[in-house]
Amino acid sequence: MTAPPDTTPPMTSPEAPVARRSPGARSIRSARPSPRLRALDGLRLIAALMVAFYHFGGRDGEIGEAWGSSPNVQFPTASQVFAYGCLGVQIFFVISGFVICMSGWGRPLRAFFASRVARLFPAYWAAIILVTAVFALPWVTYEAVSPSDALVNLTMLQQPLGVDRVLGVCWTLWAELRFYALFALFVVLPGANRQRVVLFCAVWTLAAVVAEAANQPLLDVVLMPEYAPFFIGGIGLYLVHRDRRDVTAWGIVAAGWLIGQHYAVDRLWHPPNPDFFSDRPSLGIVAVVTFGFVAVGAIALGHLHWARWRWLTVAGALTYPFYLVHEHLGWVTVHVLHRTLGLPSYATLPLGIGAMLVLAWLLYRFVETPLTPRIKRALASPPSRRRV
Repeated sequence: MTAPPDTTPPMTSPEAPVARRSPGARSIRSARPSPRLRALDGLRLIAALMVAFYHFGGRDGEIGEAWGSSPNVQFPTASQVFAYGCLGVQIFFVISGFVICMSGWGRPLRAFFASRVARLFPAYWAAIILVTAVFALPWVTYEAVSPSDALVNLTMLQQPLGVDRVLGVCWTLWAELRFYALFALFVVLPGANRQRVVLFCAVWTLAAVVAEAANQPLLDVVLMPEYAPFFIGGIGLYLVHRDRRDVTAWGIVAAGWLIGQHYAVDRLWHPPNPDFFSDRPSLGIVAVVTFGFVAVGAIALGHLHWARWRWLTVAGALTYPFYLVHEHLGWVTVHVLHRTLGLPSYATLPLGIGAMLVLAWLLYRFVETPLTPRIKRALASPPSRRRV
């Protein structure tokens, strides 16, 4: 989730400039930063849980081996609902568009780069090492990647290099990295402002459509036609967050939703077939995509400002490490709980997801908390100049 979706800095609204005024004049707006958008943290966790339920019970494959039979057998009714969970990735991308635009606004390139690296890599490195080590255990039936491939995975560039992936979900991080690069190059580097962001969204939308029509692999890799509408829609929602009367921003959001739902239906819908694991009607797919846009939109407009519980901040912090480890280690956890200990499937499912949340907290507490600020400071600080 998708960095993935998540994969974001602290959520604070842009600080308003202090207005110069004569004595006695009214202050237009306070210069204090707005409160953290905790509802966005909660939505991020919802998207991560959607993906987790999909991986635990919404598809066939390795998880079927862990259960001992297809999730359709384990969850005859719920599995058809879990099958929609894969759309949590698209919701992550909308959130990412919103947050990356927020994060990059008013930041120099060095600070933007430092925040992204510090946020993405500590938990990612720990997850790579942990999954590789667990899969190397003699009693684990899942095959670990080769040592060489595991090392390449530490770069987060394994997918374009054609290397076996340690983490199945890391394909979303490859999409996130390309989005960060595009946004950094065309918005952050020259300096973010409304005009430049609007132009970026318009050009990327048109270029992605051209790439789809051209059917050129290089253009597909760079412009990501399938995922671009979700990132762009999220950027548009951040512009709405800054000014809800911005008609152009609403147009960007509408275009992102219209094109995004098309790609979601095109990739996930199929005619009813009893041989397939699930049957996702197109209206159901559109509904889930719409939920993602509407939920982020409600947060952008301030309709969920009442959701200020502090536990939401913790939930948001757990989302990224949970997303990284839940799939592959979930296979092992389900096998142990269900087949070794004999727990029923409806007990194994919440216990397995709960175990992954506990592991995510451990990664957050003992990996991200100490390493993220250190890496960020090291990368954000300019190199010291030596006297000649």
